[in-house]
Amino acid sequence: MQEMDYREEARNGLKFRELYGKLRDVMVPEMYLEQTRRRVLIMEWVEGERLSEVRDQYLVEVGVYCSLSQLLEYGFYHADPHPGNLLRTVDGKLAYLDFGMMGEFRQELRDGFIEACLHLVNRDFDGLAKDFVTLGLLPATAQKDEVTKALTGVFESAVNKGVQNISFGDLSGNLGQTMYKFKFQIPSYFSLVIRSLAVLEGIAISFNPNYKVLSSSYPWIARKVLTDNSPNLRSTLYTLLYKDGTFQIDRLESLLTESLRARTEQTLVRTQQDESDSSRFAIKQVLSFTLTEQGAFVKDLLLQEIAKGLDALGVATLSSVTSAAASRLPFAPSPSPSLNNEEATNLRNLYRLLLLVAKTPQKENSSRVSKTFNIHERLSMMIYVE
Repeated sequence: MQEMDYREEARNGLKFRELYGKLRDVMVPEMYLEQTRRRVLIMEWVEGERLSEVRDQYLVEVGVYCSLSQLLEYGFYHADPHPGNLLRTVDGKLAYLDFGMMGEFRQELRDGFIEACLHLVNRDFDGLAKDFVTLGLLPATAQKDEVTKALTGVFESAVNKGVQNISFGDLSGNLGQTMYKFKFQIPSYFSLVIRSLAVLEGIAISFNPNYKVLSSSYPWIARKVLTDNSPNLRSTLYTLLYKDGTFQIDRLESLLTESLRARTEQTLVRTQQDESDSSRFAIKQVLSFTLTEQGAFVKDLLLQEIAKGLDALGVATLSSVTSAAASRLPFAPSPSPSLNNEEATNLRNLYRLLLLVAKTPQKENSSRVSKTFNIHERLSMMIYVE
């Protein structure tokens, strides 16, 4: 009955406007609470067309970003985002209407949703099975090993296409049979969350059949996990980057690469930007974050790996110098220290970490860039980089 009380809807609208009304090209109408009564809602008039009736992929992207902010940043989300509640205003903004049905997404569910996306994209189906329990999709008594095998069979072919090519249809696949076998549950919040994203994907597909909402969502998720200070997400990031104690630099590079595609308030612009400038800005933003208090966790991980790489570099340098000196001696010296597999891996990781750092624009200090690339050249002579 709360939906029939327009005073509650007005309060919802005011909160929604406060949280999301300042996002670029998002319009949330003003609510006049003092004039609103239980059966009468007084609000700002919005002139525009239904988003589903115009071919505006940019505003779909704006909607995806706003939806992710609702679902994963603040947890207060529009629970009835059907096409009639999304308008393209006369000045080209995305307007949200009808705040009678709103939902609250608890922090542990927000983190669980992010973790599930990360585990899915990185083919960690064991982790995905655990996420399904956290999200309330699976009972805690479910046989995890069997669930993992089933999820692998359902999702692997879809994930192999790459995150930019995964659609909701791909993910549904044969999930129905698996859901029945393992007694899946669909919490009401989950169906509303999926619906909010599926509506936007459906609108975009009507004029762009190749549009994938997950492709637009995952970069935001990648940046979120790199920069969030939630203990759960920090643990997830650590587990993702370290497999059997070995640093997975490929996964770090993948997260950074995807985060470059994230459309944030700074990069979500209507005018077409130079992609290289946008990428340099984005990676500078991510790497600069490690210098802040919130970025201390990622910074510590990177420093730890750089220290390992420098140790390996010392061993490699000593080996190189010793070998060069030994070649001039008339007698056979003791064998010089050589790199073991772990040290060789650490040295490769150091090289690739330096390459990542070198992508940060430093026009004001070009000599530093030159020195960095000199280090790259010397490292490349010592190690084989695939």
